[in-house]
This record gives sequence, structure tokens and C-alpha cells, in this order.
Amino acid sequence: MDLTRFPRAALTDGPTPIRSLDRLSTHLGAELNGVRLFVKRDDVGPVGGGGNKLRKLEFLLGQALAEGADTVITVGALQSNHARLTAAAAARLGLACELFLTRSVPREDADYTGNGNRLLHDLFGARVHLLPGEADSLKQAEARADALRAEGRRVCVFPSGGSSPLGCLGYAACAAEIAEQAAVLSLDFARVVVPNGSAGTHAGLAAGFFAMGHDPRRVLSYTVLAPQAEAEAATLARARDTAALIDPGLTLPEDAICIDGAHRGPGYGIPTEGMREAVRLMARTEGLLLDPVYSGKAFAGLLHDVRAGVYPAGAALLFVMTGGVPGLFAYRGEFSGE
Repeated sequence: MDLTRFPRAALTDGPTPIRSLDRLSTHLGAELNGVRLFVKRDDVGPVGGGGNKLRKLEFLLGQALAEGADTVITVGALQSNHARLTAAAAARLGLACELFLTRSVPREDADYTGNGNRLLHDLFGARVHLLPGEADSLKQAEARADALRAEGRRVCVFPSGGSSPLGCLGYAACAAEIAEQAAVLSLDFARVVVPNGSAGTHAGLAAGFFAMGHDPRRVLSYTVLAPQAEAEAATLARARDTAALIDPGLTLPEDAICIDGAHRGPGYGIPTEGMREAVRLMARTEGLLLDPVYSGKAFAGLLHDVRAGVYPAGAALLFVMTGGVPGLFAYRGEFSGE
């Protein structure tokens, strides 16, 4: 899988580490049913506090720079991690950045509206446009881009989560990275587990593994945004488009995508008890921070399946930590008062 023909901005520091969750495993004991748990630290990174969106932005911003862009615009929810990292990466690369953020989560408390990622959007110097939850943010972003182009600016617009086929190449590259690390560690991961919001992380991994001749169904995601059927359709479409960028002759089969919808809870950004337990458990046994919107719910799903005996004894599972730690400060009330 050769991705060198795609321009790429340097926003990461090479392969992110894989480590065993030894303290958590000791704590869970017999609940693990002999399963081995590992994490890949995609929550770390040299720009903007780190997180999985940096991999996508390497390709998106690489293309933007190749086209001579001076401004980037993207969209997301009020506490968007992608918006935060777009603003941070733009600052590092000397680009102007504008964010169109929707109030997609029914919260009006000061922590949610002014702390966490929302604080950092401003700190990184982005111009923020706040929209109601039902607004078509991408349409408004495109209109703003047209207005700026009319003034002579060179503008690129990125979709929610950076999950265009080009952005998804970041996780196709990650699939190759995981395969190389697994070989070095003499591990064969039965599952590579991720949260699924805008579907780009799962789609990129599935396309990357498929392009290398591996089974894309080794990737399992827990949807935190769309209902399961909708998430499956969106992820398959993005994975196919990404695979076509890698090699126009690749077509993922209909059953290439595995998604679990049981841990989404009432909706996007709305806390669940499973999420709270997962965040606390990882923090108190491993000193690692999951976020309340994405990785917390996905790891809750993984814990549920392990405890339910879904995997045979000895199976090695890799959980990709996707970042989003600033979101913990926006959800402070969910973890205080113990």
C-alpha cells in the first residue's frame, strides 16, 4: 500500500505506541475470561493536545498546502475535537482557520459551552461561528468559503471529523502501522476496536487492512453518533471510497463493516453509566484518560463484550485510544461529587 503520492503535512511523530493494559487486567481478573487487552496511544501527539484527527489532517492539510491554501474551514459540534485539532494544526502551519460549530448536544451549562474544546478553539486563534443544532453547517461553511474566495483568498473546506476519503487515508496508513507493530510484538489482534462518529477512523482502517490483503472485519467500532444501520451504511461508503483512492480496483464486500450500536445511549454526547465506569476504570488502573463522547462509550462496549465471554481465552484485542481528553472538562459534572 503506497500512499507516498498523496501530499502530507507533518503533524505526528511516527508510530504511536502499543502497550498492554496490565493493571486493568489484574483488576478485572476472572471477568477478562483470559482475553488480553492492549491499547494504541493515538490520543498522544505533538499538536493541539493530540488525538486521532491528526492522522486525517496530515492528508487534508497536505493537499491544502499543495493547492496553495491560506485558509481552512471545517464543521463540527460545539465540543468538536476535529475542530480543535484543525485550529491547532492551522496555527502551526500558518493558515487562517474558521469553524462552524453546531449546538448538537442538549447542554447549556457553562462547562459545556465555554470549557474543554470550546476554550481551545478560541485559544488556537480560530474564528468561530456558532450555529443552532439543526443548522446545515457544511452549507454555511461552503458559502463562507465562496465569499472569501471572492476576496482573493484560497480556501479549503473539510467535512465533519475530517472524514473525507482523503482524510480517511490517515487511518489506512494506521492499519499498516498496526500490522507492522503486531508483527514486531508477535501478536495477532483478533479485533481492532474504535469509536465510530463521523466514520472516518473505522473506514480508513477497514480500507487499509483490505488493501493489504487482511480481513477488514477485524475492525469493530461502537457507534456514538448515528444509529447502527445508518453508521454501517456511512462507514461502508467511506471505506469503499477510501479503498478506491488507494487502488481503483479495490471494492470492499457488503459485509466488510462490523459495528455495534448497543452502547450509544440516548444519543450523541449524552453520557451513559457504562461510559462513566469505563472512564473511571481506565483512569484509576492505568492512569490513562478516555473521553466522555467517543472512547469512553467504545471502551464501555469492549468491556461489556469481554465480560460477556464474546472472545475466546487468549484472544488479543487492540483498543485504539482516539483522544478527546479536553471533553472531560466540558463534562466535569458527570465525574464530580463522588
